Amino acid sequence: MSQFAVFDTAIGWCGIAWNARGVMGFHLPESTAEATAARLSRRFPDAEAAPPSAAIAEVIGRVKALLAGQAVDLSDVPVDLERSPAFNRRVYDIARTIQPGETLTYGEIARRLGGGPETARDVGQALGQNPIAVIVPCHRVVAAGGKTGGFSARGGVNTKLKLLAIEQAHAKGALPLFD
Repeated sequence: MSQFAVFDTAIGWCGIAWNARGVMGFHLPESTAEATAARLSRRFPDAEAAPPSAAIAEVIGRVKALLAGQAVDLSDVPVDLERSPAFNRRVYDIARTIQPGETLTYGEIARRLGGGPETARDVGQALGQNPIAVIVPCHRVVAAGGKTGGFSARGGVNTKLKLLAIEQAHAKGALPLFD
């Protein structure tokens, strides 16, 4: 049985979906709780809205702290990526090793997978399909030459830049200010 919950964060209403194996979906901010719940219902039609279990409530607390600018490592959060292709899961495993305030390029991940420059596009496509953004920190993967690269979550590259700014701020000991 799959469930989901919606919660408010420093950057807006986020949502999380889970099952007995772990977190299977995360949704970055919408403007309202209702919009977030509707999006999660479409993404996970078999999931029911429910109060979070103690373990999921702890994950939500950690995500809220991260999005508020605290140095939080989510790499130990249990996840269920069974619905993702094997290649994507390999990309996500590498992305989960990137610490807050750090980045890797698409090409660096491609090389860690044993591929060449052509594999970097495949890495980008896999990250674009990431069902648990923030927990699999795809925002920490950037293009070569200091370019941001894409971001498929709501808000696109602006959301990616906001997440990176939050993490750089806590890496340097200062909190960012957003309107």
